[in-house]
Amino acid sequence: MTGAPATVRAGDGGVVSLDYGLASTMLGLGQTPRAVVSLRNWGEWVVEPTMPADVVDLGTSSEINLEVLTSIRPSLILSTPFLAALDEKLSRIAPVERFTIYAEHNEALARSYVETLRLGTMIGRAEQAKAFLSDADASFDRLRERTKNLSAPPVAVINFIDNRHARIYGGPGLFSGAMKRIGLENAWKGEASYWGFQTIGLEQLAELGEDAHLIIVSPLLPPDVLTQLSESPLWTSLPFVKRQRLSVIPGVLMFGMIEEALRFSTLVVDTLETSAR
Repeated sequence: MTGAPATVRAGDGGVVSLDYGLASTMLGLGQTPRAVVSLRNWGEWVVEPTMPADVVDLGTSSEINLEVLTSIRPSLILSTPFLAALDEKLSRIAPVERFTIYAEHNEALARSYVETLRLGTMIGRAEQAKAFLSDADASFDRLRERTKNLSAPPVAVINFIDNRHARIYGGPGLFSGAMKRIGLENAWKGEASYWGFQTIGLEQLAELGEDAHLIIVSPLLPPDVLTQLSESPLWTSLPFVKRQRLSVIPGVLMFGMIEEALRFSTLVVDTLETSAR
């Protein structure tokens, strides 16, 4: 944190976000950020909620367009510890407030609740933040009931890196926390970083239990990876492939906050219900 006041109401240039999760949370609280980093890739990595067309793109987080940011004259800049090196430059433009979701000893989903309340207070939407989290709890509870009715199998969640490697999700990350919240057992019992994933060779998927259901989060990299793997003796010998317990869901931001945890949970439960029919 670099000295932003306890409460900042959007005015003049409004609030800008250097993080997707914080930007989507603002939308969930009924306020549109004035500008966001990497806006051109929002539709691929965040997908939902949709970002309004008049929001300004600040360039990538590694190359923020400081001239554009200065011209906006924001009242507040939302940032994270991973952009701390920019604090000095950014604080010359507007107050900077850091929000920490992903860090050692943090559970991403639980921390998202705390930081959502802090963000709501900061932008003058404290009551909306409380209502947002109450609605989120109700949605998670409904999803948990659907999971219970399914007698759902253990689930492993991956992104492909290539046709030999994947990120598998667990530990304190957002996807793992969302699964726990809705009563799903994570089939991956191995380690995961505080970002919530571990990079593995695909042969390590053999460690999953016999009854595991594998869920692959888009985008598929490379796009024809499943076609390539269908010719692999290792892949076709895996229990979830042999038992056709394999599903692909649309893209979800794995480093997000409450909105992304809800989207992920909904997509997973919808997929499991379809597979059970």
